[in-house]
Amino acid sequence: MPTSVVTGGAGFLGSHLCEALLARGHRVICVDNLETGSLSNIEHLRGSQFVFRPHDMTVHVQIDEPVDFVYHLASPASPIDYLRLPLQTLKVGSYGTHNALGLAKVKRARFLLASTSEVYGDPQVHPQPETYWGHVNPIGPRGVYDEAKRYAEALTMAYHRQQGVDTAIVRIFNTYGPLMRPHDGRAIPTFMRQALEQKPLTVFGSGLQTRSFCYVDDLVRGLILLAESGEHLPVNIGNPTEMSLLELAETVIRVTGSTSQIVFEALPVDDPQVRQPDITRARQLLGWEPQVGLEEGLQKTLASLGRESARA
Repeated sequence: MPTSVVTGGAGFLGSHLCEALLARGHRVICVDNLETGSLSNIEHLRGSQFVFRPHDMTVHVQIDEPVDFVYHLASPASPIDYLRLPLQTLKVGSYGTHNALGLAKVKRARFLLASTSEVYGDPQVHPQPETYWGHVNPIGPRGVYDEAKRYAEALTMAYHRQQGVDTAIVRIFNTYGPLMRPHDGRAIPTFMRQALEQKPLTVFGSGLQTRSFCYVDDLVRGLILLAESGEHLPVNIGNPTEMSLLELAETVIRVTGSTSQIVFEALPVDDPQVRQPDITRARQLLGWEPQVGLEEGLQKTLASLGRESARA
């Protein structure tokens, strides 16, 4: 039975990954300091093959048993969190990644870094291939997250080249699904919350800036495929179907049956104008591409809200 360590495993993505790994017959050790994660995300996973370790990854972590995979997802990931926790975001990208890589080195485990499309900044290339180096403002308010992930990628490749650690890097594009926090500041949970409350949907700027939204099940499938491959260089995982935020707001209103109107507010500093993954490498190396369309994914997310409310 393989053993996987998932740092940040009580967060939105991490909890879905833990669940998928358990379904594949893995023993899962979930490590999380609960700064942005929640025990409610993993309460249904408790069992003999699932262990929760409350721990801050900026501090050395000790795992006594053999480990086959280390999935390093620990980090604040939404603007509302990393703007609130700038130093912690930088530390988990540096010290936290160093500690996770050190664990993988000692255990001779396959290591996967959850990086982000934010390493591309406000891109000058469209769509974004992995060979594009990005256009990032290192001293802007978003720089704490962008540069933490860029540094984590450099650290991962240094461990691979110098220490021989078996590493992989995934660049994750916008992902959504059940267990997202309603107030985490990202577009889909914000729009869905506002629509369900019959409140105006807040669109920043003109709303013509674009994003590409991947349903969480597709994303997790890509993470596992990459971890179980032999690839070391970065791979984009995201849905290449691009839409404007205004189109997204209109879609959420339609799916929820809301009577909400759309209002416009000032655009945040350094907000990317375009975001679309080139997933050629994912298709060629992993045979991966998304299977869940946006409206289907939004319906699944909407249905989960009722289940979560009943469970609460």
